Amino acid sequence: MIQDTPPAEEEPIAPAEAEAGEPAAAPEPLPVAPPPPSRRPLVKRHHGIVRFAHWANALLLLGMIGSGLQIYMAFSHFGIRGGPYYPNPWDGKPFPLWARLGGWLAGGLNWHFALAWPFVLTGLLYLVYLAVSGEWRSLLFRPRDIPRAWQMQLYYLRLRKEHPPQGKHNALQKLAYTSIILLGALSVLTGFAIYKPTELHWLTALFGGYELARYWHFWAVWIFVAFIIVHVALVFLVDPASLRAMITGWYRGRFPSHD
Repeated sequence: MIQDTPPAEEEPIAPAEAEAGEPAAAPEPLPVAPPPPSRRPLVKRHHGIVRFAHWANALLLLGMIGSGLQIYMAFSHFGIRGGPYYPNPWDGKPFPLWARLGGWLAGGLNWHFALAWPFVLTGLLYLVYLAVSGEWRSLLFRPRDIPRAWQMQLYYLRLRKEHPPQGKHNALQKLAYTSIILLGALSVLTGFAIYKPTELHWLTALFGGYELARYWHFWAVWIFVAFIIVHVALVFLVDPASLRAMITGWYRGRFPSHD
């Protein structure tokens, strides 16, 4: 039997092989990429006073911590000389030179006093701005924020998938910022109690005497250090756009800029 064979397919004619006189077919246009999604709007987030107070107090605080550690080295215990001393994991241990400012006791004292007054004045400027502008409302931690703070903590611990809804600041940020203002006030008051224990004897007595006032002043330092570490880490891990907002005042990020 003779089997039918399929007809041979005709090869397409290349443009170069087209008959004379016929124009070559125009190439098909390349597909156009879809337009990128709309960018988040650029909004004003921080007033110039807030930005100035933030960066000024950050630098002043670092200098005060360094000079305070230099002062501490003159007597690295807490309590009456000869003991017993209050609990202190750094009792009798020197801090490294890179962490200290002033070189010796008098130098540390000079630096500490020189930086303390700008620190106090800048803090007062910031508080006055919060009061006049009304921005204290978005920073103040209230009892109703406790459940929201708990949900935010679950999110940070990876026990909650969705980021809880928030305004300009989430509930944990409000707790941190409210606490850090109170800690700043505690540092200033205990500092005055140490600086003028006779003239301000009532203030020194309020903190339990000179040695205890010095003790609370010292521990405030480490709470500040812990706050700075956590604060900087969360800026880069959660909302890097907030760093630019604290420099320029303008924000283009994932969170609201107003409550």
